[in-house]
Parts: sequence; structure tokens; C-alpha cells
Amino acid sequence: MMLSFFDQFASPNYLGIPLIALAIVLPWILYPTPTSRWINNRLLTLQGWFINRLSQQIFLPINQGGHKWAVLLTSLMIFLITLNMLGLLPYTFTPTTQLSLNMAFAVPLWLATVIIGMRNQPTAALGHLLPEGTPTPLIPVLIIIETISLFIRPLALGVRLTANLTAGHLLIQLIATAAFVLLPMMPTVAILTATVLFLLTLLEVAVAMIQAYVFVLLLSLYLQENV
Repeated sequence: MMLSFFDQFASPNYLGIPLIALAIVLPWILYPTPTSRWINNRLLTLQGWFINRLSQQIFLPINQGGHKWAVLLTSLMIFLITLNMLGLLPYTFTPTTQLSLNMAFAVPLWLATVIIGMRNQPTAALGHLLPEGTPTPLIPVLIIIETISLFIRPLALGVRLTANLTAGHLLIQLIATAAFVLLPMMPTVAILTATVLFLLTLLEVAVAMIQAYVFVLLLSLYLQENV
């Protein structure tokens, strides 16, 4: 039974071909293509308003040099939200429950912010490793601690997204299994369990959007430190 709970996180295969690439590419088809017309339909208008609000929220505290990342980070957030939301549907696979995929997003983008900081303002970038006013005996220890915390950032990004989505999916499956098993024996308890399942599903919808937003928000904060 325990193995079946984790089968949902295994990458699906068909004739020996991994389908994770298909699960990553297909969500882009769901979005309508923008047109050159002055007046668009409601769906395109809503999509444009949503993207503009997200971009303003993320890049408001960042100076002009960091606005070059607007298209990349906004596209990444919409992509993560779509993958997370589609993963809540029955009989679907959630690619963002794979730590390897999340690390593939986190490490290059984090490394890019570090490289930009070292290239544009190396003194300020290295100055983050040593807080101002540190006592002299603590300088070597603090440099080591800050360096470790710097390299842990991409790992924290990937693990946070993976752990939250994995825990949510496991809870949904556990409660759904409990409701199904209790239905013939204790219908009242099964109905209460199904109500809890419905509320948990709503919570997971919010978590799916919030975790994608937090992922991109932290990347924007790392960018703000180095721009």
C-alpha cells in the first residue's frame, strides 16, 4: 500500500519513452496566442492583466537593470503555476514533484544572479559574505557560514517546491483512500472525510499558486542583491 502512494510521483513511460517531456511542453498549448488587434477577447485581456500585475508585484523593488529579467521570471512563474495546477487533476503527472526538474530551474538562474553580481559589482557581491561591524575574531567563521548559506539557496528553492507539492499530493491521496474505505462501513464519517478532502483540495490549489510565486519571488530577491 505504501508503495502505491508514491507511484504517482514516478515519471510515466510509454513503450519505454519517458513522457515527462510531453508533460512539460503541453501546458503551453493551453494559453491563447496574443493577436495584433487593438481589442482582444476577455480571455486574452484577463491573461494580459494577470501577467502585468504579477510583473509589477515582483519587479517593483528592483532597479532598472533587473527589469531585463521580467520576461524570463514571469514566464517561469506562469509555467510553474500551470504545471502545479494541472497536477491536481485526476490521472495526471506533476513534473514539479521531481527534485531534478526543480533544481534544473533553480541552479542556473541562481548562478546567473551570482555571476551578474560578480561581474557588475564584485565588491558589493563579496561584501554580502561579511556583515558590516563584525568583530575581527568572528570574520573567518562568518565568511564560511555566509558562503555555505549562499550555496544552499538553489537547494532550498528546489526542495521547498518539491516538498510542498509532494506533501500535498500525499495528503490528498491518503484522505481520498480513507474516505473510499470508510464509505461502506461508516458513511457519516466518510462524508466528513470527503468534506475535509474538498477543503484540502482548495488549499492545495492555493499552495500550487503560492509556491510558484515564492519560487520566482526569491529569485527576484537574489537578483536584487546583485544588480
